[in-house]
Amino acid sequence: MRVRLRDFIETREHWIFSVVDYYCGDGVRCLLRYVPDPGGERTRDGTRFKKMGFDEAYAFVKKEKPEYLDRVMVVPFADVARHYQPHEGLARIVNSDRRVKKMVDALEGVDFSCMGITGSKLVGLGAETSDVDFVVYGKEWYKARNALQRAIASGQIDGIDEAGWEKIYRKRKPELSFEEFYLHERRKGNRCLLDGVLTDLLFVRSWDQIGPRIGIGESLGMETITAKVTDAEFAFDSPAIYNVEHAEISAVLSFTHTYAGQALAGETIEARGIVEESPDGKVLVVGTSREPKGEWIKSLTLLEASKF
Repeated sequence: MRVRLRDFIETREHWIFSVVDYYCGDGVRCLLRYVPDPGGERTRDGTRFKKMGFDEAYAFVKKEKPEYLDRVMVVPFADVARHYQPHEGLARIVNSDRRVKKMVDALEGVDFSCMGITGSKLVGLGAETSDVDFVVYGKEWYKARNALQRAIASGQIDGIDEAGWEKIYRKRKPELSFEEFYLHERRKGNRCLLDGVLTDLLFVRSWDQIGPRIGIGESLGMETITAKVTDAEFAFDSPAIYNVEHAEISAVLSFTHTYAGQALAGETIEARGIVEESPDGKVLVVGTSREPKGEWIKSLTLLEASKF
């Protein structure tokens, strides 16, 4: 069974998990997102489902299936009853979901076979106001981002105004000032509004981009570093990866969406997180909790250029 980031799986109990990694051992590394619940707010084929929060999901699995816990959730292959893949989901709904169709039309020149849809829409639990989590694979993602920016500039797609970014800022509560947050987010160019609904253009590696994983081991404590980014090819991945030029740290990894795409190759960053050992040397991990406190990545090059 081959799975990758942003796929979903469903067990025989109809527990629905999002895939959070490209790499499998004895099972699928994932996060529980929906469970059947009579009081749930989503309905599919007559069954109501509840959306699980991060901490709630871990508490549920610890109680009901503790054998699934191994730092992250790992569902054995034998327990997977259904595998949801983003491109198949997109092909299924593209002509019936006006927002999704609008996004596809906006990404002119992007290979349709490299597009997909994830999140609640992929598993048949999308509501009218659900965010559109749109996937593009591999190098086509950068082409898609450029197309999205052209669509926003022409008025075909709505961009997010400053008030919209302020709302997102309050929700995420990052360890950045609003001005710092706004500068970084505005430059990323991968978010928009589709008929008023927030939409993310999400990067997922193509199969040929999936190389050896970066192993993470013993935690060595919190540290703040300043370093030059030497490679940001996977800056929009999850985790976001920034290879850096530094005396001790080989890479900065971010497991929180806020710091994906935060810096470009050649820029100098300031990053604070947990230093961990890896087979290739020490790495700095940002986002060791759902809403990381006291951890961040910022492009000093971008901030200096803006002189805000």
